[in-house]
Amino acid sequence: MSNQTTALPQDGQQFLSYKLLGVFNLGLRLVVGWTYFSAFWRRLILSNKLDPDAANYIGIKFNHFLPQALGIGPIIEFLLEHPAYLWWAMLFFTLVEGVVGLFFMLGFLSRLMSLAVLGLALGILLGSGWLGTTCLDEWQIGILGVSAGASIFMTGGGRYSLDHYALEHWGWSSYLSFWSSGPIRWERFQKPVLWSSLLILALALYTNQYFHSGLWGQLHNKSVKPKLALSAPLLQADSLSFELYRIEGVDVYGSFIIQIELLDERGQVLKTWDQKVLSSLPDQQIQNAYPAKIKAGAHSLVVPLGAKARLSLPLSKRLAAKAKALRLVDISGLSWELSL
Repeated sequence: MSNQTTALPQDGQQFLSYKLLGVFNLGLRLVVGWTYFSAFWRRLILSNKLDPDAANYIGIKFNHFLPQALGIGPIIEFLLEHPAYLWWAMLFFTLVEGVVGLFFMLGFLSRLMSLAVLGLALGILLGSGWLGTTCLDEWQIGILGVSAGASIFMTGGGRYSLDHYALEHWGWSSYLSFWSSGPIRWERFQKPVLWSSLLILALALYTNQYFHSGLWGQLHNKSVKPKLALSAPLLQADSLSFELYRIEGVDVYGSFIIQIELLDERGQVLKTWDQKVLSSLPDQQIQNAYPAKIKAGAHSLVVPLGAKARLSLPLSKRLAAKAKALRLVDISGLSWELSL
């Protein structure tokens, strides 16, 4: 494409077609743009969700993505382990969502913004596509955002956009015309449109199967029941410690551990830490790794989704010599065991 300023094809059939295509997608552009701009609006205008000490800190929500994230887990984990980087990342993404969402609604540099929307939606899809207590909530948001970004990239903003106003009144270089809402030649883009659409369909089918077994196998929802991963037990002279990591379940409230049992080789209970003990467990016995923190609650040990910590429990040498396993019991009746 040349960088020379191009004359606007006022009466060209191709330009008229592009104006119509963009108009037909106006509702999609406005709604999708608002979904991203509203993230900025909620976090900075309606409430300060960028305060690391606040209960609604967006970094904790980001922490919920980690256990079952597809492909981007190491990036999420790195940010969670470095709180300062996490805060800057949350601020950056919030500002990007605000700018991209606003420009997308206004139809300014529509094709460039559509690629940004596609990228943001892909991040949501890969990070949180497995979440959703009643249906495939986050997966649907992510994959539809990817599709919307791709669609607007093809059509541009249409007549009701700042791009259209700028192209008609000032004329832009062919480079800016392409990245805004200028017409593109069907002969050059018919195959890219077909292949990109098939690629998005493949992404939808793959992620649907990966997160939820939506194509074959037993349909599952990892947001319904809590699931804990227990690992790295360490028996010392006067204590027992282990890593506790919540990898599944509802993201809006925790798993509530009401009992921890120490078992011998026959499965008999040697010692029990009950609700009273767990609800008063000192902070120094819980070494949290991420912003979502395991902590003592009013009646139990509360384990939020994505929280990971090393727990230390006092234990005598006599019991340590007999101990073979550890069992954690949730208030729902679910339990998990760790071999020692």
